[in-house]
Amino acid sequence: MAFTPGPTRVGPALYLLGGVDLRGFPPEEAAKLLTQSKVVALLAVLALAPAASFTRRDRIVGLLWPELDQPHARTALRKAVHLARATLGEEVLLSRGDEELAIAPDALWCDATDLRRSIERGQLERAVELYQGDLMPGFYLPECHDFDGWLESQRTSLLEDVVAATWALAKHLESGDKRTDAVRHAKKAARLAWSDERVLRRSIEMLVRLGDRAGALRAYDDFANRLRKELESDPSPETVRLMESIRTGTHPVQKA
Repeated sequence: MAFTPGPTRVGPALYLLGGVDLRGFPPEEAAKLLTQSKVVALLAVLALAPAASFTRRDRIVGLLWPELDQPHARTALRKAVHLARATLGEEVLLSRGDEELAIAPDALWCDATDLRRSIERGQLERAVELYQGDLMPGFYLPECHDFDGWLESQRTSLLEDVVAATWALAKHLESGDKRTDAVRHAKKAARLAWSDERVLRRSIEMLVRLGDRAGALRAYDDFANRLRKELESDPSPETVRLMESIRTGTHPVQKA
């Protein structure tokens, strides 16, 4: 399936959600850069650093070149920075002395960074729209275990943030009596956090409140089938009891 970026962006852009892509650069040069896994990883580490902060070079080489001694790792980093600047422009990557690197403010937009900032600003609809899938799905650097751990941590954090934003948006829409949109976002929250039964139960109860009993039953069936297939497990007794009460019509419809 082709990678579909989030909201259209005019200007230099780094997409990391649902796939990795560079836009706003000559296509052939961008495609060539994207074949350099260590350069892509470098851009991701810098893009996902806290806002307006620099990252130390020794931190970067530890993540990306753990198999090399310091002199050779530093040389590899300099080559990666040179390759990135050759495609993105000299002004995109900033150096502070000889020890720190950062992406220049507003020089390279990143969907994952924008998502986090949108949540901080309360722009939940934009945050949910930006999330097109896992952070850098399938991306892997052989023998870079610390990078793998960093990436998984970032991936988990972003997913948790967008699930919370999706659920908050569903609740807001429900309180505003925008039933169709509330149902859509409740279902999306359950899909995103598919293994979290607490989110599933909250979503199912909202669907029942909003009159979509069939949608609640489908959400549960999808969850149970995936749980058995991927984790060889069954839903918890609490979730089973909830669904039994919905099927038999004995579940009390609670207010939001």
